[in-house]
Amino acid sequence: MPDSPRSRRSCLAVPGSSAKMIDKARGLPVDQFFLDLEDAVAPLAKAEARDRIVGALNEGGWDGKIRTVRVNDLTTEWTYQDVVRVVEGAGANLDTIILPKVSVADHVRWLDLTLTQIERALGLPVGRIGIEPQIEDARGLVEVDAIAAASPRVEALVYGPADFMASINMRSLVVGQQPPGYDVGDAYHYVLMRMLMAARAFGVQAIDGPYLQIKDVDGLRAVGGRSAALGYDGKWVLHPAQVDAVNEIFSPRQEDYDHAENILDAYEWHTSEAGGKRGAAMLGDEMIDEASRKMALVIAGKGRAAGMTRSDRWTPPAAD
Repeated sequence: MPDSPRSRRSCLAVPGSSAKMIDKARGLPVDQFFLDLEDAVAPLAKAEARDRIVGALNEGGWDGKIRTVRVNDLTTEWTYQDVVRVVEGAGANLDTIILPKVSVADHVRWLDLTLTQIERALGLPVGRIGIEPQIEDARGLVEVDAIAAASPRVEALVYGPADFMASINMRSLVVGQQPPGYDVGDAYHYVLMRMLMAARAFGVQAIDGPYLQIKDVDGLRAVGGRSAALGYDGKWVLHPAQVDAVNEIFSPRQEDYDHAENILDAYEWHTSEAGGKRGAAMLGDEMIDEASRKMALVIAGKGRAAGMTRSDRWTPPAAD
């Protein structure tokens, strides 16, 4: 498992059956991609797609991106072959597996055990390949705490909006927009917050699902902005046109990142011997204390994970 959370601002969905789209994905500035064996691949094309995915992972050229495969869900006849073929063929070049339609913790435990057996058989580091359960129905949301805690391999919880909307009989055909007739608040707020609470309670990331209107960048910004404001770590993207907007939405503003780093520097100095060992101090006109440090760690951590650099730096006051 990674020592610190990996940046997942943008996660690109790539059909595992398309050599053209796989090649194009290598050059896009996303934090993560997943080669899909589920919804994007027709049943008769799944076996061929497995081989193509193994080849693509082993060929490399992914430039530090999180390398992920989404297998089929455990109600199908394809899942175990997806896992065995991909991990046996390219486990050394695979970071995580997305398991869709997870409704109970036992789904995650099955994948954990299967991965452990394959890793041991091949001499791969046991536990290195992470799991990202995708929550896509009412049962999964009700069980989300147990799902998040089901394995130390779990790195992120992923929201699957389209299947979730269908599972609760929501009267809408547009993913991300408010359903017709819902004119107060946000119809998705509870779902997003419930997943976020489970993710934070068990120390994993929370990832928002895709926005299907790929040409509507303003709509993407509005929908993505809501989940980013809540504290989500990233969002799926379906098209290169969505990448820059999502990376921006899920990165701190430069001034916020600078301010967070300055809070950390100032608090560290003020609590030190040289700074007077104070638990609360002033940073300009702002009082900072331990709670300020904790909030600043969140913003600074997101900025560092996104590769941001400081444009402003606090310096301790000169000695009298």
